[in-house]
Parts: sequence; structure tokens; C-alpha cells
Amino acid sequence: MHPRFDARAKRATLRRLAAFGLAGLGLAATPGARAQERAVRIILPVATGSGVDTITRAAQPALSKALGHPVVVENQAGAGGIVGTSALVKAPPDGFTLSIVSNNHVIYPSVYKTLPFDPIADITPIAVIGSTPIVLVVNPKVPANNAQELIALLKAKPGELNYASSGNGTILHLAAAMFLDESGTTARHIPYKGVGPMLTDLIGGQVEFGTTSLPSVQQHLKSGALRAIGIATPARLPAAPEIPTFVEQGLPHYLVEGWFAIIGPAKMAPADVKRIHDAVSAAFATPEVKEAMGKQGNTINIGSAEAAAPFFRSELAKYAKLVKKAGVEVQ
Repeated sequence: MHPRFDARAKRATLRRLAAFGLAGLGLAATPGARAQERAVRIILPVATGSGVDTITRAAQPALSKALGHPVVVENQAGAGGIVGTSALVKAPPDGFTLSIVSNNHVIYPSVYKTLPFDPIADITPIAVIGSTPIVLVVNPKVPANNAQELIALLKAKPGELNYASSGNGTILHLAAAMFLDESGTTARHIPYKGVGPMLTDLIGGQVEFGTTSLPSVQQHLKSGALRAIGIATPARLPAAPEIPTFVEQGLPHYLVEGWFAIIGPAKMAPADVKRIHDAVSAAFATPEVKEAMGKQGNTINIGSAEAAAPFFRSELAKYAKLVKKAGVEVQ
């Protein structure tokens, strides 16, 4: 071979080898492709097995597809949601760190004297996604099969029975406290660090009853590990038609539900807010997610980005009154 052509062949071979090596290291990808590989973190300020956790993980594949990025779900539970939200507010407002929160986000400002962040000013509300039903459950050994039997038991043993919650001042604490208030009964509050430990002790009989979201206990109700006393919705749910409402059991004012919303750090760009809002709307509209939400008993009603911030402020004021009425001890 002529030396000139031999040199050209060597250079071509070296270029092919270099390209192959770079591709193997993931370095030959275009900037756009590299951006696609970046994961979106969704920090959940709740423990695994909670209602919000169950909802988020059911929607995770569809959210990943709609966002065009892998979605990584991180549980950072503690202090009613303060631990996880503290991590969120410190993240860059670039749309790659988000959180799905519940009523707890607007409750703990009334429960804790000081917070490491402002629950309104230090976040960007993106969308209220929907609501999840609250059910009151008992350990099967408790001699009560309905609301009136449980109320009679509580009145026969004032202050003797224990009720569990996922933490002091959480929506599950308030929901149980509201039941006691509505029924004119008393019981001892036993707060836990998350829904998981709470359900473990409920099933084990260390505590007699508690309120929780329907998605977090459906399997335990089906297995008989827990018994449902009633659901705090206006009407029975197709997802659990066998559970009577408290309205039909003589407590017409005992209505409470959990809601869930997606938020980001403060000062997110409007374009990122719109992009994420559109992706969430698309994900929760897919047949597979709609089916999962229906089986869990959740109601999906995604609000506008503009309505999210006013909703958070109004809920903050609403729960401040409920916390005071329930006599929740300020930490």
C-alpha cells in the first residue's frame, strides 16, 4: 500500500476506535442525549407504605415517560414532613428536584414553634393533583365492628384506649382527633415516625385504632390484619363499597380527606412549572395510572398552577383552626 494511503487508513482506524471508546464510556452522546439521561428526583417527606408513597410509585413510570427523564423516588420521612421538605427547599430550582406533599405541609406550621423554612415562600406550588380517602381502622381484637360500637367502647373506657398516628400534628393525627371530637369520646394519642411503624403496631395490637389513607391499608383490610370501622367520605367508594361512611353511621359532620400536590423549590422558572404541570397532567391521565388511582380510591382533579399557591395559603389558615380546636400540643 502507498505510504500516504496507509497513513490515511491508520488515522481512520484511530478515529473509529476513539469513537467506539467514547461511546462505551457514554462520552460520545450529544448534549441533548446527556440531558435526557439526567434523573428527576421526587423527594417524598413520608415513609414507604404511606398513601402518598403508594400513589407516587404507581405513577412513577408514567411520570418518567411524560417528563422525558428517569424518575427517582426518595423517601425522607421525619417530623411530619419537615425532614424531606428541608431537603427540597435547599435544592436548585431547575425542575430536577420535586416533591409530592400532603395536607401535612400546611399543618406542621401550626404544630411546631419554629421551622427551618417558610412552607409558602420557600416552595413553588405546581399543582394540586387530587385527594385520597381517610379510613378509621381497628385491630381485629378490638370488640367493635362499626362506629357506634367503637364509640360505646370508648365511652365505657374513657381515655384508656390508644390511637396511633403517623406523627404529632399530621393529617392522620388530626383525622383521629376530629373523630373523637365529633363522637364526644377520649383516647390516648401514640405518635409514630411514619405510617409504616404505625401500621406495624396497629396490626400487632400495641395500639387499638387509628386513621389512615385507604391506599396504605387496602392489603391489610383484605387479609383481615385490620378491620375498617368507617370511611370519612360523603358517600361509599367504588374501590371499597363494603366500608360504610361515618355519615350513614350517625356522624354527618365527620368528613376528612387527604390531598396531595406536587411542588418544587422556590423561584422556579415559569417555563419549568408549565413543563412539569403538563407532564403530571399527562401521566395521571394515562389508562394505567387512572386504573391504579381508581383501585386505590383516589380522586384525581389536577388544578392549575395559578390556583396552587392560593390553595396552599387557604389550607394553611384552615388547619391552623383545626389544630387549635383539636388541642394539638405545640412542639
